[in-house]
Amino acid sequence: MAQQERAIRTRKIILEAAAQIFDERGYESTTIAEILERADVTKGALYFHFPSKGDLARGVLAAAVTTDGVRPQAVKLQELIDIVLLLAYRLPREPTLSAALRMAIDLQSRRQFGTRWLDWAELLTGFLKEAKERGELRPDVDEAQTARMLVCCWTGVQVVTEGLPGDYDLPSEIAALFGLILPTITAPGTLPLLEVSAERAAHLYADMPAWRAETQDAVSAGLAP
Repeated sequence: MAQQERAIRTRKIILEAAAQIFDERGYESTTIAEILERADVTKGALYFHFPSKGDLARGVLAAAVTTDGVRPQAVKLQELIDIVLLLAYRLPREPTLSAALRMAIDLQSRRQFGTRWLDWAELLTGFLKEAKERGELRPDVDEAQTARMLVCCWTGVQVVTEGLPGDYDLPSEIAALFGLILPTITAPGTLPLLEVSAERAAHLYADMPAWRAETQDAVSAGLAP
């Protein structure tokens, strides 16, 4: 078990080091030597987990599709909102997420490795379907289309505001986006129950260490996968 835990930690260290450099310089300009130096691991350890630089890129993209830090809520739609808000708060703070976005919008990287936008759309579709089954959405809402538009809009907000003059707070911008979208898809009785704000995103982020500790305890106790 200890050996397995060390392997997991080593893999994470390597992936985070690669993501940092991908985010700073781009995939094409990054070298394996730089990743080895940043991660402070042997070449054998790196190639054991990632046989090529391309595998590192795919690992970064895969790691960016995450619901980490999101707790179950009485209203399912709140869970979806929390996923999206928390991602907005984490992205400027976690190179793995920002590197994945950088590779996804870079044409050359996208041609090589694709994106995980479809995975995000499918993930959000699942939450929307359950929300609809609970009566939280309007009956005429197309869950797959709505999820796809959310992914498109979220990505667009990040890319556009990054290029605008002035400072834009991504969680606040995403909260504003939800302010436009939610009234068009949410059942009237559900809308007042939802909390959508940059402050909630910050709270979710602050709660992540506790969430991780509880998740690890559950895994150790055999109560979670």
